[in-house]
Amino acid sequence: MIKDTLLVEIGTEELPPKALKKLGTSFLNEFKAQLDKNDLGYEDAVYFATPRRLAIQIKGLNDAQEDKQVEKKGPAYSAAFDDSGAPTKAALGWARGNGIDVSDAEIRETPKGKWLYLSVLQKGKNIDSLLESMLQSALQRLPIPKLMRWGNSTHQFIRPVHNICALYGNKVLDISLFGIKSDNRITGHRFHSPVYEELGHADNYEEFLEAKNVVASFEIRKQQIGSALKETADSLEASFVEDDELLEEVTALVEWPVVLAAEFEEKFLSVPKEALIYTMKDDQRYFPLLDNEGNLVSKFLFVSNIESQNPQMVISGNEKVVRPRLADAEFFFNTDKKMSSNKRLDSLKSIVFQKQLGTVYERVERIEKLAHFIASNTDANTQFTSDIARLSKSDLVSNMVMEFPAVQGVMGKYYAKHDGYDAVVCDGIEEHYKPRFAGDDLPSSLEAACVAIADKLDLLVGIFGIGQLPKGDKDPFALRRAAIGLIRILLANEVKMSLADLVQEAINNLADALTNKDVKQNVVDFVFSRFKTMNVDAGFDSRLVQSVLNTAPQSMLEADAKLTAIATFIKQNDISSIVELNKRVGNILKKSDNEIAETVDQSLFDNDFEKVLFEVSQRIQDELNRYLVSSDYLSSLKSLEAFAEPLTAFFDNVMVNADDPLVKGNRLALLNVVRKLFLTCSDISEI
Repeated sequence: MIKDTLLVEIGTEELPPKALKKLGTSFLNEFKAQLDKNDLGYEDAVYFATPRRLAIQIKGLNDAQEDKQVEKKGPAYSAAFDDSGAPTKAALGWARGNGIDVSDAEIRETPKGKWLYLSVLQKGKNIDSLLESMLQSALQRLPIPKLMRWGNSTHQFIRPVHNICALYGNKVLDISLFGIKSDNRITGHRFHSPVYEELGHADNYEEFLEAKNVVASFEIRKQQIGSALKETADSLEASFVEDDELLEEVTALVEWPVVLAAEFEEKFLSVPKEALIYTMKDDQRYFPLLDNEGNLVSKFLFVSNIESQNPQMVISGNEKVVRPRLADAEFFFNTDKKMSSNKRLDSLKSIVFQKQLGTVYERVERIEKLAHFIASNTDANTQFTSDIARLSKSDLVSNMVMEFPAVQGVMGKYYAKHDGYDAVVCDGIEEHYKPRFAGDDLPSSLEAACVAIADKLDLLVGIFGIGQLPKGDKDPFALRRAAIGLIRILLANEVKMSLADLVQEAINNLADALTNKDVKQNVVDFVFSRFKTMNVDAGFDSRLVQSVLNTAPQSMLEADAKLTAIATFIKQNDISSIVELNKRVGNILKKSDNEIAETVDQSLFDNDFEKVLFEVSQRIQDELNRYLVSSDYLSSLKSLEAFAEPLTAFFDNVMVNADDPLVKGNRLALLNVVRKLFLTCSDISEI
């Protein structure tokens, strides 16, 4: 068996930069799946991806499949021969199809009777005959949302294909993809080395391209750019604004990265840095620079795709490109400042938030009302909270935000600062959108937190209230993100208010706009389901989280404290006995056909085991009442251990289903009391 390196390159026109890395990794993974499917062994596999090529390199690849012994099952013996022992048509046809005589077949005894079998040595196919279909299968599975055709061809791919290089060692493999016959010719950088040249061996791919001004590896190119950015920034006594998403996009835009520094006029620094950073990063793919105190400086870095003999000309060109963008930002900012934030509010009346839920102005009114309600039940400053809520969306109609949507909230902060509002209010306008994504910071003030809670609750209740619940992976209003953000804020600020009460207040503010009569329960269940998902992702056993949710916690704070308590309790104690006892109590109560009484009649006790269990339950109830006042759920759980002995004795000596219906009902009522006490902190029967 020969082992060598396989290299397949698909040369294309410029591939979409935001999809390049995913295309490269998917191409590799799908082809590896084909190798496994076809029993082709290999030692290592890597992908390469640049703006104009996708490639895979498989090292130590077997040149063919292993030969293997294959057993072919024929017809049953009873169907293969007639009464006289002569082969039937079924046997003759099977034998003919396999190129043998019936007499060459093996008659094998199986648990289901006798059957004809044929054992043959199947020769493994070589890579030459397998490669084309394997590549086609892999390419068909790439995550390409929209295919395109080119010229008069019927072939489709994400971008027009210009060449196919397929080498096994130094041998060109004869395949055809997208109507293009393979060869060993590849081209280098489109400007520095645009001529097709022959690649001598599949092992030499990276070195060959590097000599042609192409860094083929996506990860190496990314690392080179990151290092060059840092080195250049250090030389300017600054740091660049790190953004991995931008770094990956720039990596996907260049084949031969050259980092250069440019500058702009200092007068533009009077514009909020967030707006300047946004336009440089998102519009121009530049890397802004900050000084040691985090202030924007009038220099920036960019990544060129050519090594120019006159780099100053490239720098000047980029400086000319960025100036109009910064000038626009300056103009918008100065124009916006001429109108106060309050005066801008009326313009929100013309913006529809959602057809059934009214305008953005009406939504702001609801948020302000709900935020004030939340603030009045916490230690937040109600006036600051109302100011934040009222101005929370005022910048949506500003020139700056309409041009640069990503700076909404940020610009609201600056405009409120210009209008003379307190810093808490200004910062709160920006922070009420937080957390915007997983791992993002939370609002820094309680006032901003109140508005953020109100904003997310109004969204959840509004969208659930008109029946547009998230389905599968479809969540156009980002309700899952809103729910997770809501949970994080409630916990971080130790908001003790009932989630159901908060939801009801939001429902009251929406009046007759809602059509879903189950909206309250839907939202509460949805938020607690996110609580479960968050904690399972954090490492908690799903059964543990569910055991807490089964107790119907009123607030996020209660649910979180109970989860911490039960996790600690389990680590510190062997709870197997009370888990089983709790399950037994629950099972007995589930089987009861009659309504169970809420109170226990001690006069119906006819043995000491009932009396002792009742007395223990009363004592535990008193202990729980004391612990729950201070939310000491761990001590509450520990107190339940006292049930182990009397409950075991009860089950060993008392027949719950007594002949006397009154006695039976009373014993069920006693168990129901025990069950409710077990459910105070955690339904440990789930564990």
